[in-house]
Amino acid sequence: MTTPSNVLATEPLANPGRRRTARTSTVVSWVMPAATVLLMAYFAVATSNFLTFDNLAAVLTQNAAVFIVAAAAAMLLMAGYADLSVGSMLALAGVSAGLAFTHHGVVAGLVVGLAVGLAVGTLNGLLIGVFEMSPIVVTLGGLAAWRALAQYLAPDSVFGFPDAVGDFAIGRFLGLSWIAWIAVVVCVVAVAVMALLPLGRHIQAIGVNARAAFLVGIRVKGTVLALYAVVGLAVGLAALLQVARLDSAPSGTLGVGFEVTVLTAVLLGGIPFTGGRGSMWRVLVGVWLIAVLKNGLTLLNYGPEVAGMVTGAVLVVAAALEAIAVAARRRG
Repeated sequence: MTTPSNVLATEPLANPGRRRTARTSTVVSWVMPAATVLLMAYFAVATSNFLTFDNLAAVLTQNAAVFIVAAAAAMLLMAGYADLSVGSMLALAGVSAGLAFTHHGVVAGLVVGLAVGLAVGTLNGLLIGVFEMSPIVVTLGGLAAWRALAQYLAPDSVFGFPDAVGDFAIGRFLGLSWIAWIAVVVCVVAVAVMALLPLGRHIQAIGVNARAAFLVGIRVKGTVLALYAVVGLAVGLAALLQVARLDSAPSGTLGVGFEVTVLTAVLLGGIPFTGGRGSMWRVLVGVWLIAVLKNGLTLLNYGPEVAGMVTGAVLVVAAALEAIAVAARRRG
């Protein structure tokens, strides 16, 4: 029989490990937000053009597509699935929308852009979620195929859109572009879904253990299919915003490297590649960190190759932070 004194004697032995694990996880989770604040402070000192409303509003507008797709990709990765084809999907949806804008008008372009993104995302969901094919193989295949199809449809850049497209791109409300406002609304909805709706818990449950999630009544295949469709729809919307902002749809360069930027932001958000946990607000902070980094380096007259190298280094740091957090949980 265990005496109360024995119970009290054993508790301190377990508590220090749990406390260290909790402290380590807390420190790791705040590294990226702290780094973002410090980076912004550095750029504010290094160049007077950085910390102005117009510049920060421009950063948000230029990265609206990344915010939108990263929010959807984060939910997908929390479920333990990934889509590596979003850059080529963006090109295909953007070129398709551009051709529709040019030949059939604004409404047709909007419908085609969203429909192409949704169709490709749904196809990925069927192959991966329903028929259980490898997400890496399927989406890597899409990375090559959708870009090639976009270039087949439009070997040259598509331009000459109706005036309404350009007017929307330069339109503003309360100092922010309409493009930025759309990104803000999508991000708020994504945070609310993951924090307030049962769907958010279902998504993470699938990432932890899909079999167990199925046994408790979660429609695993249907949820995965829906998540890929949402990613496709988000890519279609992002493509429309990019095409409007650029006032053209270059099939060879539109969305190039986009998947790396999205994946970096999502991993910076603390979502492991195996899924099961993560924070939507941290993903959005990750997008902002990458956006600020590129903008600051540009203002300091560094070329895009430097921004690319630094972004790659940031991804490695994100992986290292995740490894530290995992090791701390195992020790605890």
